[in-house]
Amino acid sequence: MGNTATRERAKESRGRRIAITAGIILVWVVIFLAGGRAFSQLNDLGTNDRVQFLPDSAESTQVDRLDDEFRVQGYSYAVAVLTFDEPLDEREVPFIERQIQRMPPIDGLALFRSTPLIVADDGLAAEFVIPVDSQGALDETVSLLRAGLQTAVPEATGVYITGGAGFAADIIAAFAGIDGLLLLVALGAVLLILIVVYRSPLLPLIVLFTSLSALCGAVLVVAGLAGSGAVLLAGQTQGILLILVVGASTNYALLYISRYGEALAAGRTRWEATRDALRGSWKAILASGLTVIAALMVLLVSELDSNRTLGPIASIGIAFALLASFTLLPALLLWAGRRAFWPRRIVARHPHEDPTDGPGLWPRLARSVAHRHRGVWIVTGLALVAMSFGLTQLRADGAPSSQYVIGESQARDGLAVLAEHYPAGSGTPAVVVVEASRMLQVTEAILGVDGVDHVRVATLGGPTPITPDGVQPFASGAGIALAPLVVDGRVLLEATLDHAPDTPQAESVVRTLRAALDDVGRDVLVGGQTAIDIDANEAALRDRAIIIPLVLLAIFVVLVALLRSLVAPVIVIGSVALSYAAALGVSAIAFNEVFGFTGADPTVPLFAFVFLIALGVDYNIFLMARAREETVLHGARTGILRSLVLTGGVITSAGIVLAATFAALGVLPLLFMAQIAFIVAFGVILDTFVVRTLLVPALVYDVGASAWWPSALSRPSASVESPQEARETVSV
Repeated sequence: MGNTATRERAKESRGRRIAITAGIILVWVVIFLAGGRAFSQLNDLGTNDRVQFLPDSAESTQVDRLDDEFRVQGYSYAVAVLTFDEPLDEREVPFIERQIQRMPPIDGLALFRSTPLIVADDGLAAEFVIPVDSQGALDETVSLLRAGLQTAVPEATGVYITGGAGFAADIIAAFAGIDGLLLLVALGAVLLILIVVYRSPLLPLIVLFTSLSALCGAVLVVAGLAGSGAVLLAGQTQGILLILVVGASTNYALLYISRYGEALAAGRTRWEATRDALRGSWKAILASGLTVIAALMVLLVSELDSNRTLGPIASIGIAFALLASFTLLPALLLWAGRRAFWPRRIVARHPHEDPTDGPGLWPRLARSVAHRHRGVWIVTGLALVAMSFGLTQLRADGAPSSQYVIGESQARDGLAVLAEHYPAGSGTPAVVVVEASRMLQVTEAILGVDGVDHVRVATLGGPTPITPDGVQPFASGAGIALAPLVVDGRVLLEATLDHAPDTPQAESVVRTLRAALDDVGRDVLVGGQTAIDIDANEAALRDRAIIIPLVLLAIFVVLVALLRSLVAPVIVIGSVALSYAAALGVSAIAFNEVFGFTGADPTVPLFAFVFLIALGVDYNIFLMARAREETVLHGARTGILRSLVLTGGVITSAGIVLAATFAALGVLPLLFMAQIAFIVAFGVILDTFVVRTLLVPALVYDVGASAWWPSALSRPSASVESPQEARETVSV
């Protein structure tokens, strides 16, 4: 009777487990399907307007708000440049203007509000400015405008669209690959690596489905938040979110699968193996996720909205990666059991078998570390320091915005053509909004600054030349002197510079201009594209100085809680920080000498730091969490060696996967993404094969039980060290 009741309870318990497992998988299938539909919304919800990310206190932000009162609301501005083989005469200009006005209507284009045609002094080029709806399909509008002008003005030998709208169209076209090509390349790389690692058809698919489900859940939430206006979604954030979630989810899956396979090898059933794998991996996985989230949430103190919003958005992705790792992955492996590893067989292993014995790579490496521990960590440390000297070559104080898109750029070509026929700053002037009563005084101050070619004032007929004596007719002779457009007692002035807007020379002129106008009045502010670049770069430099120490502090707190030690976290963070410096140093040399990049945005080292420190610590968490577990049973030095062997394969695989996923960012033709991809991919490889494999194990072995101070493991009475270890500890 009792046996029957026991069997019934076991059957009932098994039924509940099956129902819970099926329910978990079903919920994630729904999330996968719903999130997949939300992917297409991200491109429409993202923005690449740099001024939107600046703090409200920035001078260029204040000017941009005032500028809106003089412009068509909701529009950005394209500069159309036409080139000709023969100089234009005065009779041809009105004819070309009529041809342009007769172009068929184009959605999103306010052609009737375009400025008059401004002919270059050599007569071989003509330019005008057109408002373009920034809320619509801006890239399509710019493409249609270019094609329309080629048809409407057949005598033009070249048609270029540049300016803010032109560059925005180039960037939109580049970001169009984020939800397609980028995902395909990243998943393809991960799948190939997993097949090589596991030599199984089913297990890689389980891992990829888990990663994709986590990504779909994150996209679903992020799209909802961005659609409601709760967060500002930058274009670059989409790519980072995708790579981060896929990479982190795969890393967590590799660690769990390693523990699951160990449990099956020890003779456990599927249910028991699931229980043991969760018990053995949840702390390390949770701590790894929390370090990344902690590092990302520090970005909330950033002055730049693009950085500040990345924190919670990417943290949502990591949260879903953790959730999928603790629910979906165990459920799928519970369903598959040993079949997940087919055609490989799980080989039974004796629970007391010493993993450091044997002919394999990791046992041999562990024995080498034990034999030459001090030499290993000193040599690897010095090698990383030597790599760090490349930081002296790092140019991360801002890259020209015209170089933001790698490869072909119509807007960049147009900017070059403008510089051939006009002052280099034509089409992208510095902007000053001032009280109408001080217009001439401010104009005189602007014209007194070296590097300013001329000043125009906004009128109902478009920007019109102005001198200290008053508003002048257009140089071409078209039109008459027009009254300035006055809004709330203010006028808008445009100062055309002698230099291209994204050059150091233009930035120097704008800084001088700001200083000169401060003498006229502290309320006279200078904005425009060059000013936006200056303010964004300065904010990014301030962010670096504040965020980097806070990230280190946040990760240190998480590590102390996990490892219950003060020494081990210092070793881990110090080694990863040194690895970051080495990766950045090598990258700086590669950017200058191999790729020929002209510079880097100040946020590149910051983003690379956040990702490398947080993700590099992940591998050390996997190592040190297992080392602590082994130290309890076998002593400090044997514990770190056993941990090196037991985690070697999984961490190496995880590092290769993460490096491959971040390298996939390089398929996007964007300077920022290419630089982040190289730094993080190289840094992860460095962490995987040097820091986690050699530096940290050798250093912890040398320090011995003291690595776990002040926990009980640091006291000899709590250690299970062998006599040989005790003698080595004394000798050290």
